[in-house]
Amino acid sequence: MSRTDRIAALHAAAKARILVLDGAWGVMIQRSDLSEADFRGDRFTDHAGQMKGNNDILCLTRPDVIADLHDQYFAAGADISETNTFSATTIAQEDYKLDAQSVWDINLEGAKLARAAADRWTAKEPHKPRFAAGSIGPLNKMLSMSSDVNDPGARSVTFDQVYDAYRHQAKALNEGGVHLYLIETITDTLNCKAAIKAIKDLEDEGMEPLPIWISGTITDRSGRTLSGQTAEAFWNSVRHARPFAVGFNCALGADLMRPFIAELSRVADTLVAAYPNAGLPNAMGQYDEQPHETAHFIEEWAASGLVNIVGGCCGTTPEHIRHTAEAVAGMTPRAIPERPVAMRLSGLEPFELVA
Repeated sequence: MSRTDRIAALHAAAKARILVLDGAWGVMIQRSDLSEADFRGDRFTDHAGQMKGNNDILCLTRPDVIADLHDQYFAAGADISETNTFSATTIAQEDYKLDAQSVWDINLEGAKLARAAADRWTAKEPHKPRFAAGSIGPLNKMLSMSSDVNDPGARSVTFDQVYDAYRHQAKALNEGGVHLYLIETITDTLNCKAAIKAIKDLEDEGMEPLPIWISGTITDRSGRTLSGQTAEAFWNSVRHARPFAVGFNCALGADLMRPFIAELSRVADTLVAAYPNAGLPNAMGQYDEQPHETAHFIEEWAASGLVNIVGGCCGTTPEHIRHTAEAVAGMTPRAIPERPVAMRLSGLEPFELVA
């Protein structure tokens, strides 16, 4: 099946059923109990500084571990598995002193691993095609917030630098064969806009267009992103990209995330996606919510007509995804609303003019 055919199959599947994304990668990599030598492999034996903890580098040094995790999540019932490239930008990888070629290779090989797993499972179960999503995560530097508490105007990066980093990543993911992009865990909408512009510019220059899924993060019960936007304001800020899906992930468990997913479901005229954490972390930073508990919350979202795509973020495992997939099997996906034509503006608050 060609990538064009698979993208058509993705759109068809989203109309037919609630799709399921995979779960957390960090918790599963931690369970693998890998050593510094595993993270270094042969390529980075003499690289300066510690490499352990740079999970993305495993696409190059332990591809067997990454391929196995894709297989575990697809076996659990996931329709979509994302590449292990959450922090694979030149800006984020500065923490590990990686050069641009190494970052490119992480994205390229990460995409190939996810695509190969999706192809294997589609061949095995043609009635349930699988998809590879290119994970484009947040940066450790923000455009909307100061890098110096004593200087509100201070920034550690420019828009052009963020744009260039995301352009580099998106191009490698596309070349590696992903079926869609997942711009995820967005804390700063301006960073997200740089990623969107990078992708759109590459398409204008001839790169094959792929669906874009945009997923923000509501950081606490205030209902706002870290850069201060409400759910509706966030949507108004990114809707110009005409995304395949929009939603939220991370920061909250499903019980606390529900009202913000409900608000997005009301205003977004595209698919709505949500993949919460397994509750909130305990005092030791561990997640105690059991698979059936997470699935129970998500099942209620589906029954209430709030979602089109579900999955898991921090603390979720293949068992969480298995329970979630079973919980939403056969349930009708959310109907996309037709919203009246209006001028909709956004800053930190949504602003709407209706004639």
